[in-house]
Amino acid sequence: MKFTLKAALKGALFILCIPVLITAQDAEPMADRLTERLKSDIFSVGILLQSEAIFSFRDDDFKGGRLFDMGATRLDVRGRVDRNYLYRFQVDFRRQVSILDAQVGYAASDHFRIVAGAYKPYTSRDLDPNPGNTDFINRARQVRTMMNSREIGVTVSGTPGNLIYAFGMYNGTGLSRSNDNRFMYTGRLSYRAEMENSHMIFGFSGALNQTRNAAVGNTGLVSLGNRSLYGPFAEFSSRFFFGTFEFLQTRFNAQNFGGQEETITGFYGTLGANTSENDQLLIRWDKLDFDLRGDTSDLFTLGWNHQVTRLISFRVNLWAQYDTDEDPKYGAGGLFQFQF
Repeated sequence: MKFTLKAALKGALFILCIPVLITAQDAEPMADRLTERLKSDIFSVGILLQSEAIFSFRDDDFKGGRLFDMGATRLDVRGRVDRNYLYRFQVDFRRQVSILDAQVGYAASDHFRIVAGAYKPYTSRDLDPNPGNTDFINRARQVRTMMNSREIGVTVSGTPGNLIYAFGMYNGTGLSRSNDNRFMYTGRLSYRAEMENSHMIFGFSGALNQTRNAAVGNTGLVSLGNRSLYGPFAEFSSRFFFGTFEFLQTRFNAQNFGGQEETITGFYGTLGANTSENDQLLIRWDKLDFDLRGDTSDLFTLGWNHQVTRLISFRVNLWAQYDTDEDPKYGAGGLFQFQF
């Protein structure tokens, strides 16, 4: 049977539009029952299930090619017990059972808390939200390029007034538990400005990873030690418009280039509009540049997010990527999720 791009797009559009055809009632008694039974201060269960469909407009491996796939498949248990102690345990079941978060902590107040264990290291603003709350199907590429999504260590954080801070010390090797007696140090400071029906956040993140022979994200590059990471970010949110910008740069002596200093620069800018109570339209420009490797890549994403019920939502993305000395790449993707 002859395959045509037009037929495939029609089929994908029909599948993605099915949730829109289902009219949700204002009252959601089953969601209320789940909340009553599984959400409390001392013991709270979170579940995230995602199903993805990816289609590259060319017969190549852009964004994975043409396939159906599982997204995040997570179980998250957390709570606060006597004397303000905290705990959290999160696992993912996508390919094999893997630990994402395992932490214990103490919260003296909103101004000061300390946690220890495995968790996200506050190295990028786009890494902060869980996959169920990101603006697009994929995070900005600088996240996977410049950092590990989890680290093992200790962090102090707090929100005194409009100031937000987080300072941490980690092994610097992700969840591998390997150790060379050197550490990664991180810091973030930001300020939240409240305005009528809107707010803005300005901040700066920085890190120094002293670990030797450490992999640099998913780049295949290896740092000989003392890798720096730094950059500012800004967010804006109002009733109708919202946006985020983040710039990050990392410098390190690369084993792959005989110890020469490699610089990776990345930034993304997102603009969005709340077109209805349950719908968002978004656009993002995502740029990456490698100094010694000589690679430059621009990825543009158009997105539509729709909240069907409190627990069910979906996202549709269109992608266009332009790389140095390569043909343009185009694709589309859809994500259907349950998040509780």
